[in-house]
Amino acid sequence: MKARIDYQKVAHEPLHSLLAIERYLSSSGIDPQLLHLIRMRASQINGCAYCLDMHSKDARAAGETEQRLYELNAWRETPFYSERERAALEWTESLTLISQTHAPDDVFERLSAHFSEKEIVDLTYAIASINNWNRIAIAFRAVPGEYQPAKKTATAS
Repeated sequence: MKARIDYQKVAHEPLHSLLAIERYLSSSGIDPQLLHLIRMRASQINGCAYCLDMHSKDARAAGETEQRLYELNAWRETPFYSERERAALEWTESLTLISQTHAPDDVFERLSAHFSEKEIVDLTYAIASINNWNRIAIAFRAVPGEYQPAKKTATAS
């Protein structure tokens, strides 16, 4: 497999804006494990191998279990996710498949039962962001397999 274009080298200015959104999301207060699940689920729906590779590695590095990652595609049929996670996953699916679902009110109501307005906005940004990354990676045939999560540095106690 070969990448079509190295978009990071060709047009790095837009990349700065996309990465600024990611920095915002990482400091937004949303549970990092939930962000990983959202990114994984949208990437599964979109069939983005590069993002699945990246976010499964990030999720494992953050302590996510293999079982929950393996079962994510069938989250509705498993007991492994909290009601809060289920609401976020349903919102993720709804927005990722927006042309089919149009973000229905009942899905939004279930989400609203578990998240504040700010959290909903942040989750929506996270879902929009991963869908954007999926489209870029798929369009330019980003090659999966070489990504490694950042190593955590030891802190002095």
